[in-house]
Amino acid sequence: MAPGIPAALERPHFIGIGGAGMSGIAKILAQRGAKVAGSDARESATADALRALGATVHIGHAAAHLADDATSVVVSSAIRADNPELVRAAELGIPVVHRSDALASLMGGLRSIAVAGTHGKTTTTSMLAVALSELALDPSYAIGGDLEGPGTNASHGEGDIFVAEADESDRSFQKYDPQVAIVLNVELDHHANYASMDEIYESFETFVGKVVPGGTLVIAADQPGAAELTRRVRELSSLTVVTYGESEGADVRVHKVTPRGLTSEVTVVLNGRYLTFTVSVPGRHYAHNAVAALAAGVALGIPAHNLASAIGKYTGVKRRLQLKGEAAGVQVIDSYAHHPTEMTADLEAMRGAATGSRLLVVFQPHLFSRTQELGTEMGQALALADASLVLDIYPAREDPVPGVTSALITDAAKAAGADVTAVHDKAAVPAAVAGMAKPGDLVLTMGAGDVTDLGPQILDHLSS
Repeated sequence: MAPGIPAALERPHFIGIGGAGMSGIAKILAQRGAKVAGSDARESATADALRALGATVHIGHAAAHLADDATSVVVSSAIRADNPELVRAAELGIPVVHRSDALASLMGGLRSIAVAGTHGKTTTTSMLAVALSELALDPSYAIGGDLEGPGTNASHGEGDIFVAEADESDRSFQKYDPQVAIVLNVELDHHANYASMDEIYESFETFVGKVVPGGTLVIAADQPGAAELTRRVRELSSLTVVTYGESEGADVRVHKVTPRGLTSEVTVVLNGRYLTFTVSVPGRHYAHNAVAALAAGVALGIPAHNLASAIGKYTGVKRRLQLKGEAAGVQVIDSYAHHPTEMTADLEAMRGAATGSRLLVVFQPHLFSRTQELGTEMGQALALADASLVLDIYPAREDPVPGVTSALITDAAKAAGADVTAVHDKAAVPAAVAGMAKPGDLVLTMGAGDVTDLGPQILDHLSS
């Protein structure tokens, strides 16, 4: 039922094809029959998955990797202008397409749900993808993380629904024209691209303004930034606004969230009726993500009770409070949280699950710009743990900023009363954690960088 492949994407070349956003688009194009090629910095399971779909994946970046007959070069905002494949594209006159434009073209002609917000996009998009698949609606989806069940971040479906994570970091979510938009929260982040909350609001207003006439905005009622955005867009006559949350005036009201170990039971009031269902990850914020997914599906005409049951089949997404394993009576869990709000939410969820046990955290800050602006709040969040190890900053796409180090976080954590230790040698962490942990403890590896690699190593040390 999917539209045909646009001419520019018949033989695309992706620079950074292994990235979460880029690989998803590449997978869908390959499944639709495009001749996909691309390059990435290193080998990975994602590269192997792309090859299994027929894509050509080169390791390393070189001008020779770009085929002369490529119909486009697809890039993200992280690709620098001096990338040799991008330079070669200019020499050959091959058009350059931003990944958001490529994704927008894949969504064309389908009933689309775009999931936006400073936090929670991947989880909410994943819940919808799993639930719609469970209901045999065979959706297409593009997500910023791999689903636990299918083990992939994207799929081309034969149904008429497309669910996509909508990234605000570089304003690329303004390219989409969804039938349903979800806004989970609105906070200041991505400091390299946004100088103020006013710029954030303007960007989200543009995104909401792209909802097709007669479409729906599903938006949080409890979060201050989302409430302010609701006030700003209420006058859009072509838009139906559906609020969700614990506020008495919410259209879809969260009546109760009951922790059940590493799961939750959620009761909502929808159209005057109570509806109870299970969410497979702990914590109030994940329960709210599930309610947002429920409201969006209902906006597309899917019966609420069917959708609620199907959301219960969601088993998680990699790096979102993902249980990596257990050894010597210690559970090791991985979290992608890297913003103070996300950190606090996941730490509170783990505190609720760690009744009578200690919570030990290994945190890796992500980006110099984010640490410079929010390091104090990150440190304060770590006070929720019993003990924390803080690694050096993971730079990702950024160059170092003089004077900006993990000490901004550890100093703030100590001032908040936290038991925190700076560790500059990542290789020393597994043994250090194994030496600290006792049976019954929970260990949480946290951050958006390569701290996730430590989980299996910690389990190995615990086992030995």
